[in-house]
Amino acid sequence: DMAYISDHVLGYDELAETIAECTPQWGEEKTGVPATLIEEAAKIYGAGPSLLWMGQGVQRQKAGGNIFRACAMLPAFSGNMGKPGAGAYYLNSSLGISARRGASPKFVAGGDEAPTLSQMDVPAALQDNETIRAYFVWNCNPIASNPAQTEMRRGLSREDLFTVVVDCFMTDTAKYADIVLPAASFLEFDDLCSSYFHMIAGPQVKCTEPVGEALPNQEIFRRLARAMDMDAPELYEDDQTMIDALLENSNVGLTWEELKEKGWNHLSDQPMVLWQDGAFATPSGKIEIASAQAKADGFSLAPTPDADLAPKGGALRLLSPADKHLMNSSYGNDARVHDLMGPASVSIHPEDAKAHGIADGDAIVLSNDGGELPLTARVEDIIPRGTLLAYKSRWPGCETSDANVNLLHIPEKSDMGESTSVHSTEVLMKKA
Repeated sequence: DMAYISDHVLGYDELAETIAECTPQWGEEKTGVPATLIEEAAKIYGAGPSLLWMGQGVQRQKAGGNIFRACAMLPAFSGNMGKPGAGAYYLNSSLGISARRGASPKFVAGGDEAPTLSQMDVPAALQDNETIRAYFVWNCNPIASNPAQTEMRRGLSREDLFTVVVDCFMTDTAKYADIVLPAASFLEFDDLCSSYFHMIAGPQVKCTEPVGEALPNQEIFRRLARAMDMDAPELYEDDQTMIDALLENSNVGLTWEELKEKGWNHLSDQPMVLWQDGAFATPSGKIEIASAQAKADGFSLAPTPDADLAPKGGALRLLSPADKHLMNSSYGNDARVHDLMGPASVSIHPEDAKAHGIADGDAIVLSNDGGELPLTARVEDIIPRGTLLAYKSRWPGCETSDANVNLLHIPEKSDMGESTSVHSTEVLMKKA
């Protein structure tokens, strides 16, 4: 869509020649996806209007940032932006989108920020008492969800590390805590919720008082702020004040009492068409496929036709998406859920299984520098050759191996944003 490109996109000229060289046959050689299917998908997408929804898994590899930038060319160059049924989205920020009534956010240049630490750096940093002297955990179970599981355990075992865990359950991580603070469940305090994928808000309504000494996270932080003599007024806002402000600022259209009575509410009477104003949160206000800011940050001016190299030395690539029975690691300790999931397993393409002398149901071991993980083989062609599939988020303490797939997750950062490259994990496989 050359008219759209001219008005709203930077970078087409820099990439036109490269794109011409990346034929469907080239795509087949790089990916294993037949050229005919690439062409069929292209025709369906090009006919439009088409929505490109890029999930979290795409970014979680060594070349994830570059791949995201490359994918973003599809809606930009085809003009599938700013009209119904089109766009490019990552995860909905429903309340934020509603607050702007679908308009683009304003570009804000980076400034002085508080120091941060990538989750990829946490396992190593936990070994050093100068870097991390206290570790406060809430709403997560890092032993189950962080990379370098063995290193995480070693760090949390330090005698000079002060660890506090806030949770409803004795998680794998809570077992390492000096103090465990009991958390209130979502049935025990009011909150405002919005959908990941729809423009809908709903109330989380308190049904009962918290059990025993349990408290909602926000009340725990209010009490900590008071005990530490902190004076910022934002630290002491009560729940209802925050809920009412969010309802008003996000244009939910109902009071808290009205929302509780109704149960949920659309955030707009009509579908919101995002990016309709043609303004984008970039220095130029355009879609910057070629980005001077990216180049200044040490990246290529524009995306390149590169991805992770194929594994060598007999290694296989291990993918570890979410299990359909879990919400990340939540409910991983529920016996009924554990029974539904069955034994921890790995899916293997029939040709790879044959090459390794593995049959369906065999006990196998995956290994790399992170350690060795025993799993049950599932021989099925749901994945390409050279790739394995093992689901994440099982609680190590519920497994006979006292480990999950993150034992094998080497904390190597992606090319942009210091994100995880978990889906670039490479392992060796053998029969147990």
